[in-house]
Amino acid sequence: MNIYHAFFDLEKGQSDLDFAEDLKSFLNYLTDRGKIEGWRLMRRKLGLGPAGMGEFHLMIETRDLAQLDAAFDMASERSGEMEDRHATVNQKVSSITFALYRDFPDPHRKRGEEKF
Repeated sequence: MNIYHAFFDLEKGQSDLDFAEDLKSFLNYLTDRGKIEGWRLMRRKLGLGPAGMGEFHLMIETRDLAQLDAAFDMASERSGEMEDRHATVNQKVSSITFALYRDFPDPHRKRGEEKF
């Protein structure tokens, strides 16, 4: 499983609950079409967290990079219902940082033949 992370704040004056509903609509749209496996939105608690990481943390799960690429392809069409959902979310976010992680150890990993 690959996990695409986004750490961000909301633009000033944006409703946190409205954002959460818009994000749900956008990401469930991708999930329903098989472009992502699942997602999770979290919010910093008690102000604890590294500086610059943002108040919110979004995790998007994909089977592999091909599925993630298909999700990006769909979002980058920039048209129709997908664009409406994407723009509604994107316009409410500021100071965003992305990261990509995978489950470890890799399921295909072998031991004993490593050169480093």
